[in-house]
Parts: sequence; structure tokens; C-alpha cells
Amino acid sequence: MLLDKKELKEFLKNNPIKSKDELNGILKQLNKQVIEAMLEGELTHELGYEQNDKSEKETENRRNGYTSKKVKTTTGELEISVPRDRKSEFEPVIVKKNENDISGFDDKIISMYALGLTTRDIQKYVLEIYGYEISAEQVSIITNKVMEKVKEWQNRPLEDLYPIVFLDAMVLKIRKDGIVKNSAVYGIIGITIDGNKECLGLWIGESESSKFWLYVLNEIKNRGVKDILIFSVDNLNGISEAIKTVFPTTEIQKCIVHQIRNSLAFVSWKERKEAAGDLKNIYRASTEEQGLVELEKFKEKWDKKYPHIRTSWERNWSELSTFFKYPEEIRRLIYTTNPIESFNSQMKKVCRNKGSFPNEESVYKLLFLAVENLSKKWTMKIHNWGLIFAQLSVLFEERIKKYL
Repeated sequence: MLLDKKELKEFLKNNPIKSKDELNGILKQLNKQVIEAMLEGELTHELGYEQNDKSEKETENRRNGYTSKKVKTTTGELEISVPRDRKSEFEPVIVKKNENDISGFDDKIISMYALGLTTRDIQKYVLEIYGYEISAEQVSIITNKVMEKVKEWQNRPLEDLYPIVFLDAMVLKIRKDGIVKNSAVYGIIGITIDGNKECLGLWIGESESSKFWLYVLNEIKNRGVKDILIFSVDNLNGISEAIKTVFPTTEIQKCIVHQIRNSLAFVSWKERKEAAGDLKNIYRASTEEQGLVELEKFKEKWDKKYPHIRTSWERNWSELSTFFKYPEEIRRLIYTTNPIESFNSQMKKVCRNKGSFPNEESVYKLLFLAVENLSKKWTMKIHNWGLIFAQLSVLFEERIKKYL
């Protein structure tokens, strides 16, 4: 059981600490007591009954004394007593058999946090398994260690060239100035020359503007990105102007799926399927010229009811039609922001237990850990990357050969 402030003051009054060595000694002793209490809790959980319980047991296995063991901890080397059972079936978790370094206990807490467990979930788990009460403050202190890694990751050097980059946002509830607000968290996924996915970073922004995007894009440029061939992005306010300012030779492909979704938002439910089919004829056309023909057909059929759809497509056509320039394999990869939507879907999974976040730092902590876990699974290259990169190497020969 942790001491509350009153008990702690009383303890310090009766046990005045006069030096760092004395403080370390007390911390080591406390650490020893906590570890041993957690081991006892584990064995109780294993056997199903408390120590000194005289009632009838459901198991024939019994406690069988202790084994002395030296282990390295965050407070130095300790000699602890590890409880044993008669059948030697007990497999401790906090101090595994043949394990002599448990300074990574914090990592266990961080791993639980990375899976999206709430502070309450972590407290409950530690209490049930180890019989040890860990405070919300302790969980916070342990997980705050992640912020150093977050800062290193967010400022790490990037590749010179990313042939294709995707950008999209997800919305999370974050407390700011005492009020919980919807905030957009933007992620950028880059495809490397080798065809691997990489998260270039995460940014929280309350509003979309050229100024915000200039800040984000200049940041990745300052971290080493010299060129991006194709940027696949939703129709975000100010994004095109910012891309052209920072990476003037980059092609912009606005997401067709987002465009269709926005186009159908105000179409009646009865007509939505038919309108979607006619829009499909536009982006499934074999050439840009044929796509414009299909857009004209859409105009003639739907303009009286939904003129805003045709207007939106025509206004954004120069960046919606970019994919028509490329072979089928590249088209399929860039015409939607699916790679980053899939990424955002994974991020949302670890956030689903969070009603809201207390601050932006807590968002960065959790999402960084989620990105770390997801990146370990990105072992496969983009499908058909060999052919795609060969085609890009012809289309962007002068730009690519500088980085090979």
C-alpha cells in the first residue's frame, strides 16, 4: 500500500533523510518490499488462496518457503526473497526465473499504456496480478519517460527522397484551457525508395491553413527531405499552396475517395447509389480526356439537382486528375489516401478506450508508442513496388538518379 501525503510526512519526521545515500537506501528498501509483495501477490493469484489461509484448498500445490536472489533494479542491486511452491509450477512475471535484471518493470507499464489501456486499467491489472496498488501519478511518471523518445523521434533525420507521400487526419478529443475540444491529429506516411512505409511524424492542429502546412512541410524539409515526387492528400484548406511553396516540383493528387464522399454528402439516399455509379465512370476512365467526357455527362444528368458536385470536381480537377498521367500500378496506389487511412484506423484502435485526452502531450505519448508497434509490422514492401519504382524511375529519371 502506498503512503499518502500525511503518512509520508509522518514517516519523514520520524526518519529524517540527511543525504542522497540515505535517500537511496530508503528507496532501495521500499523497492525490495514492493517487489517481494508483488511476488507474493503473483503466487497467491497462481494458487488461488492467501498466505496463512487455513481453509480447504482447491489445489494440492502449496507454498514452500523462499529462495534468495540478487537482482538489478532501477534503484541498484537488491537481494530479494522469491516465494516457492512445492510443485515448482510457479512462473513469476515481475521477476522471471533466471532473470537477474528487472530494471525494465517500467517498460511493462509502458507496454500496457501503448496497447491503449487506461490508467485505471493499468492500476487494476497491477493490483490483481501483483497485489500492489500503483497510483495514477506513478503511471503518469512512468509513461512520461516516453516523451524523451517522442522528441527524438519527431526530430530524427529523414530520407532525402520519398517517391510518394500520404497525408490525412483523425479527430481526437483533447482538453485545452479546461474545455474538451475536437482536435485534428495529422499523420504523414512516406514510401521510401525501397518501397517501405515510414511515418514521418505527427502534428496536432486546431485549424487548417497554409501557415500551418508551411510549418509542417518546412519541418520535414529541415529534417532532410529534399524531394517528394507525388503527394496524395485530402482537399485540406491551404495544403496545395504550401506543397507548391516548399516542394515546387511535387505532383499533387487529391484523394478521389474523399472527393466522392463529399460529393454524395447532400445527395438523397434513394439517388446516392446511382450518382456514385456515375461518378465512378469519371475516375475509372482510361484517360483524362475520357474522364472529362464522363464529367460532362454527369453535369447534364445531375446539374439541376446537385450543381455543387460538378462545380467541386471542376474546381479541383487539375489535382484530382493527376493520376491519369501514370500507369495503372501507380494510379491504384496514389488515387486515394488508403495507406494513411489504414494507419489512422490502427491509431484509433489504441485511442478507443480514451474518452478524451488531458493534454496534447498525452496524445503524442500514446500515438508514438502505437506508431512504434505498428512500424514493427511494416516488414513487407508496397505491393508491386519493383514495377512501380521502375516506372517512376523512367517518369522522374533526373530527380531519382540523384538519390540512388
